[in-house]
Amino acid sequence: MKKEETQRVRRTQRDYKMGFKLAVVAMVEKGEMTYKQAQKAYGIQGRSTVLVWLRKHGSLDWNKPM
Repeated sequence: MKKEETQRVRRTQRDYKMGFKLAVVAMVEKGEMTYKQAQKAYGIQGRSTVLVWLRKHGSLDWNKPM
């Protein structure tokens, strides 16, 4: 008997379209959801993926200390 294998394809950051990234960044910056909520809602893998998007594409100044 043949054992059926199902392989899950891991997504990488390159799999997300720029429009999707910008939409997620806008929602987080407007306060509609936290970055963790966005990760869970949209199935975004990686703990820092949305944070990287915020730094790259967001309008907040990440160089200024709080």
